[in-house]
Amino acid sequence: MTLNSIVLVTGASGGIGRALVARLKTRGLQVAAVGRDLSRLKEVAADLHIEADTTTPQGATSAVDMCQSQWGLSPSFLAHAVGSTLVASLHRSREEQIRDVLRINLESSLWMLQAWITGLNGGPGAAVFASSVVAQIGVANHEAIAAAKGGVEALVRSAAATYAAQGVRVNAVAPGLTETGMTAGMLKLPAMREAAGKQYPLGGIQSAQDVASVMDWLLSPDAARLTGQTLAVDGGFTTVRPLIR
Repeated sequence: MTLNSIVLVTGASGGIGRALVARLKTRGLQVAAVGRDLSRLKEVAADLHIEADTTTPQGATSAVDMCQSQWGLSPSFLAHAVGSTLVASLHRSREEQIRDVLRINLESSLWMLQAWITGLNGGPGAAVFASSVVAQIGVANHEAIAAAKGGVEALVRSAAATYAAQGVRVNAVAPGLTETGMTAGMLKLPAMREAAGKQYPLGGIQSAQDVASVMDWLLSPDAARLTGQTLAVDGGFTTVRPLIR
């Protein structure tokens, strides 16, 4: 079995997902964009728009099935960009908030990976998931999201080991603070933006395109020898201390 040119991108109407779809299209790939709001998805320049809730096993399976129905093949590539965040100390986080963070970030990754692997039917493929720097370094008031994204990174390593023999690669990116609709509230004031940018050795706030370019690379033949890895796309946040002047 060989790789086909179909990529399933979940969370495609978000900032990183949308940027990734655009990059994948420039490489001539067939892109299926998945999201929960079809009206927002229609704004994404993909070949196929799929309305599905990938936080459920049924929704994840339906996304893969739609590709099979449209093209007669399951996607060889998966980019799972579904995510949410919660900035709150654990003792101030409500049960429903914590459950939502785990469902959207961790459970959706499990169900989507399961559905995609099943669709491969023993064939090769490449997948990339979205983690976060807060799973790699302790950041105050991020307990719930750190736990969820830490689970995503563990999932990536285990799946990479399980499916390597069939030619499947599974990796992740761990972005730092990125300019998207989800972070707009945190970055709307100039003082907040300046303070946030100073935390990063390379300075400033990264764009969705910065993250999407690494996800695109991990799905490409150039990353053929990488699996089970989580690459921090964070301006040095997790490994280098900035020199504050």
